[in-house]
Amino acid sequence: MRHFCTYFDRNYLSRGLALYRSLSALGRPFQLWVLCMDPVCHAALASAELPGIRPIALEDFERGDDALLRAKGNRTLVEYYFTCTASLPRYIFREGPGIDLLTYVDADLYFFADPEPLFEELAGGSIAIIEHRISKRLGPLEQYGRYNVGWISFRRDANGMACLEWWRDRCLEWCYDRVEPGRFAEQKYLDEWPRRFGGVVVLRHPGANAAPWNLADHPVRWDGDRLRVGESPLLFFHFHGFRHLGGRLYDPNLSRYRARLSKTARLHVYHPYIRALHEADGEISPHSGNTSLGTSVRHPLPAPFVQRVVKRIRRLGRFWIGLASGHYLLAPRSGNF
Repeated sequence: MRHFCTYFDRNYLSRGLALYRSLSALGRPFQLWVLCMDPVCHAALASAELPGIRPIALEDFERGDDALLRAKGNRTLVEYYFTCTASLPRYIFREGPGIDLLTYVDADLYFFADPEPLFEELAGGSIAIIEHRISKRLGPLEQYGRYNVGWISFRRDANGMACLEWWRDRCLEWCYDRVEPGRFAEQKYLDEWPRRFGGVVVLRHPGANAAPWNLADHPVRWDGDRLRVGESPLLFFHFHGFRHLGGRLYDPNLSRYRARLSKTARLHVYHPYIRALHEADGEISPHSGNTSLGTSVRHPLPAPFVQRVVKRIRRLGRFWIGLASGHYLLAPRSGNF
């Protein structure tokens, strides 16, 4: 059995459930540990009783961890979320003494093929990390880190545990949503791992962690019955920054990375993900109440009146500008995916 972990709040419930369903579709036994960052999220997952998901209440996660609670008091909510990334695998290793290998995944990943080739790459290694593979035209973005925190595997051995403890200590000391020399959130610390720790494997599979920041140089293509990046199957796509703007309009977050939405990406990557999000939203909404695909902890909803006015004005402008420029995505009508 493969063990994965992630975290999200009520605003990412649909994304988290889409991630879970994409793992389920692979047909391999797995357990997805989910740190629920608010009570609504935990109640929804606990009520749904989904096989293979193990929800963790935030209060249980924090209990007895004085260092983490001190850090919580000196950073913003999103910065606290980042801080928790390094503490979550540590918590799970303690809760699950039989777990030998644990993989952290961001909640906005979606699997299109079995990631088993990544575990084969790791083989007897202790730690697996993956590069952003940032498009050449986006070189300055490497200030945020050469490696992406979206997929990290730790083995329960001396190297893996030493790395995990070092990472947690650094995040407790400093984990902020800004760039400083050698630091950005919890992510830039990964740059030091290959030289600090033994057993670090940098995953090379071209189909792992396709994302807006590398799509321009590594486009996806449809090969008759499956998606590929180059000659390799697309294993998972990282839907970083994906937002619902209202109605059928979505922002795939490609313009920031100077990437264009190809027909293949639209039909075979983004449309299936939108469908998965809507199915997940329908499945979880009886347990969760109102959630939004357009919000995140970085961009919370403004006051209701301001929200309505701003939303209407911006929607009209974004609709025409975004569609004309190819930056926005108009999803098919319901049932026409």
